[in-house]
Amino acid sequence: MKPMILVTAPIQTRSGYGNHSRDICRALIESDKYDVRIQSVRWGSTSMTALEKDNPIHQEINKRILRTPNLEKQPDIHLHIVIPNEFATIGKKNIGMTAGIETTIPPATWVEGCNRMDMTIFTSEFSRKGFTDVQFDKLDSKTKQVTGQLKLTKPTEVLFEGADTEIYKETKEISEELQKQFSQINEDFCFLFVGHWLQGNIGEDRKDIGMLLRVFYNMFRGKKDKPALILKTSGAHLSIIDRNDILKKINMIKKSIKSDELPNVYLLHGDLTDEEMNQLYNHPKVKAHISFTHGEGFGRPLLEASLSGKPVIAPLSTGQADFLTKDTAVEIPHTMTKVPPNSFPKDYITPESLWSTVNYSVAGRILVDVFDNYDKYKIKGKKASLINSGTFSYQEMKTKLEKIIDEQLSSLPQKIELKLPNLTKEPEKLKLPTLKKG
Repeated sequence: MKPMILVTAPIQTRSGYGNHSRDICRALIESDKYDVRIQSVRWGSTSMTALEKDNPIHQEINKRILRTPNLEKQPDIHLHIVIPNEFATIGKKNIGMTAGIETTIPPATWVEGCNRMDMTIFTSEFSRKGFTDVQFDKLDSKTKQVTGQLKLTKPTEVLFEGADTEIYKETKEISEELQKQFSQINEDFCFLFVGHWLQGNIGEDRKDIGMLLRVFYNMFRGKKDKPALILKTSGAHLSIIDRNDILKKINMIKKSIKSDELPNVYLLHGDLTDEEMNQLYNHPKVKAHISFTHGEGFGRPLLEASLSGKPVIAPLSTGQADFLTKDTAVEIPHTMTKVPPNSFPKDYITPESLWSTVNYSVAGRILVDVFDNYDKYKIKGKKASLINSGTFSYQEMKTKLEKIIDEQLSSLPQKIELKLPNLTKEPEKLKLPTLKKG
């Protein structure tokens, strides 16, 4: 009988955690070693429509989603893919899986959540370090005196989010629909940004899209030859209201720049399949990928973009530093700065938390140099594609995941079969006749 693994995750959502959850479930199902059951949960206000009816992988996932919260027995392993304060112990062994927090210090409740589990798997070295390095004082509720220390005491692992290299790769195949969309872009040189535009004022949103726009407008305003910037972004929803909100933000920043000759910024708002995303990364008008991100638990879009063979321009900080290096990316210098309180939901950060902030003036000069001297940056893109396709692939992730799961299963108490000795029938006693004296 196969060991039962219950995966509790936002498996149906259009979110980073949703993508990660689907990859994990796919890997467990494809191994054919486990009885996989899935408990689907929400992820904030993101849409629950990510499972595609015609996708064979999604069909297999959908078959295993529990329609009622009942199981015939306790799972051998409960794999909980959420933020750590939500970790729950349901199985004989309990593993938390998380991207953690995109800053240097997680909340105390998140450390407590990790300590509830037998193990926590993080998606990057940066994410794990935040949890393993932090220590909080425990205070008496009445006297407020320090009574002890709270720190992470349970085992940890790092398991990257592997890119499907059957999909994400260099290609010249572009769909008619995408070609149609790009025909509306006059420029032959475009920088591409991919990621959610989250809460916070300019400079405070986690991906730092507001400052990316401001720097881009300022550096190319008034120039005769100008590149374009494509933003593949949205908020939590893919609605008309959300699109209009994004356009308002762009226009607000545009109006703050004193020039009548600004470069064009194009908004791509809506859902694309993985195949369409790869075509977007590979379109000949897209020459480089750009991000000013403040913090990543891993940075999946940057990894997938790097497989297009085009240069990635980003800070070598937080989660993406696992797969972007000085040799494979165009580095934007950064410093670690205090996290503004408006950047995350309440109780997600501590006052001492730091995140990455790029040097905006240097970042601007880098954008101009990549545009003016593109050929000298091509080699970095090719190196990233070559290295990352082998080291950070879905197959490599799947292999490491199976090893972690099997090690946890081997530590479970094993049933011992009682072997009784073979019993043989006792021979009948020989009855001798009674002898009489003659």
